[in-house]
Amino acid sequence: MSLWPVFTGTREPHDSIERLPPPPPWRAFDGGPELATPAEDEDPSATSPDRAHRARTYLTTDRVVQLVNAALYLRRPLLVTGPPGTGKSSLAYAVARELRLGPVLRWNITSRTTLHDGLYQYDPLSRLYAAGRTAVREVPPDSELQDHLRLGPLGTALLPYARPRALLIDEIDKSDMDLPNDLLNILEEGQYEIPELVRATRHTPSAEVMIDGTDDRVTVSRGRVRCRAFPFVVLTSNGEREFPPAFLRRCVRLELQQPRDAHLEGIVRAHLGEPDAYARTLIDRFLARATDGELATDQLLNAIYLTGTAGIDAASRDELAEQLMPYLSRLRDEADDF
Repeated sequence: MSLWPVFTGTREPHDSIERLPPPPPWRAFDGGPELATPAEDEDPSATSPDRAHRARTYLTTDRVVQLVNAALYLRRPLLVTGPPGTGKSSLAYAVARELRLGPVLRWNITSRTTLHDGLYQYDPLSRLYAAGRTAVREVPPDSELQDHLRLGPLGTALLPYARPRALLIDEIDKSDMDLPNDLLNILEEGQYEIPELVRATRHTPSAEVMIDGTDDRVTVSRGRVRCRAFPFVVLTSNGEREFPPAFLRRCVRLELQQPRDAHLEGIVRAHLGEPDAYARTLIDRFLARATDGELATDQLLNAIYLTGTAGIDAASRDELAEQLMPYLSRLRDEADDF
């Protein structure tokens, strides 16, 4: 049976992830007892309707399929760059749906985000309040520590799941300059420590800790977490900054382009059904305008959806379509004026 590819881009869920061969020797991990990967269809609230729609309708290209499979086989993060509206974040949901990797763990990056935010959150004040203590020196027993810890999306993704989880690290280019370097060791080693639990090991060798996205708990032994199946990690970037060479060397890099011609029409068809004559006119107009400036595909989808609404006359329809497809650079310039 052919192993390559496990991700096909056909938009039909399957279990080919089971055929993924052993990792390269330098990317093998041996975490604790295996955890079952949460099934997407077992928790209807795990994915919001808009994300589920994006996962079902995402159209890939041959190049996308090749590089997604490269990241899966090599157990490396996939760094996806490209203009807004090219489907960078939707790719993670499409792969997770097709390969049945469970709900996507999402980590939204801002300029204030630190590595600690992605790994776990610990609230020492709530721990004191919950114990009914009034004096700062009266520390609650170590057994209560686990009730005030929750793993973040990165920390959850690195649990010893039998099958990889999907992790979306969205807009990494918005981060502080140090975050990509801080991620290096975590993504290379596939493990981390929770110092609060390590210090409590003498009295509490294991803890039941909440995970990201649900109220479920997992057992963390001696404050250390190490993955078994390296997660499918998608880092997105709008290309607004350069990354350190050491960081880039550890990623599989994919640059998405604005869809053209048949691919663009296929995206419209996947989202809104067969385009009518006016929708085809808007597609042609969008393609022509895109050669002169930066546009996003969702602008076209908005225009086709709204101008197809009953009761809009032809003149108003054209004016509305024009207003819904402004150049993104113009929007940035207008924002700078405020």
